[in-house]
Amino acid sequence: MKPLHQKIRDDIENQIRSGALKPGDRIPFEHELMAQYSVSRMTVNKALTPLDEGGLIERRKRAGTFVRLPRLDSTVLDIPDIQHEITARGEVYRFELLSYALHKANSDEERELAGSGKVLALTGLHFASAKPLAFERRLINLEAVPQAESVDFTRQSPGHWLLGVVPWTHVENQISAQPAEGQTALHLRLDEGTACLVVDRRTWRGTERITTVRQVFDGGAYRLIASFDQR
Repeated sequence: MKPLHQKIRDDIENQIRSGALKPGDRIPFEHELMAQYSVSRMTVNKALTPLDEGGLIERRKRAGTFVRLPRLDSTVLDIPDIQHEITARGEVYRFELLSYALHKANSDEERELAGSGKVLALTGLHFASAKPLAFERRLINLEAVPQAESVDFTRQSPGHWLLGVVPWTHVENQISAQPAEGQTALHLRLDEGTACLVVDRRTWRGTERITTVRQVFDGGAYRLIASFDQR
């Protein structure tokens, strides 16, 4: 006869594998599982821990336990289209525009991008299956891409639009890690200190700078892969 913690673990895993519980779904709270199976909290914890360690569920402080969303993979050497990556996994994608400002370049970062010209400054959130995946802060050089001024970025993400209409010739990616803090943690619905993957990217068309962007990803839901061939 199976130990009770194994039975609970198997029941939950079977529901996930069969699709009865889908990515992003909440599984019963610990006290609900205790009542359902007439077991102690220790037994429930013993059942959930291997599922967490195996990547099937994630336990969020004060929020509960959820079926983990699939991890997205992306290449380091390219400019990933987050919308395409998410929809290719069969998930629902959404971009939420948080701020929009059009002004003359006035900071060092903006002048490096656009000289004395105008920039479009945007912040937004990328969602995968209703869960925030990445917080984005982007500057677009309107001297290089004047048509961006008339685009409705409440209907599509700026990155997706740029990839579709502006050919780029050079990209520079800088990858780092940082803990979730302040507004970024709130936007991504992460606890303060949660590990995040940060991508700082600059793109050019010839000698002309197009855009600069910082994307902060939930580190448990996204990773970058580098692949090289020896020639």
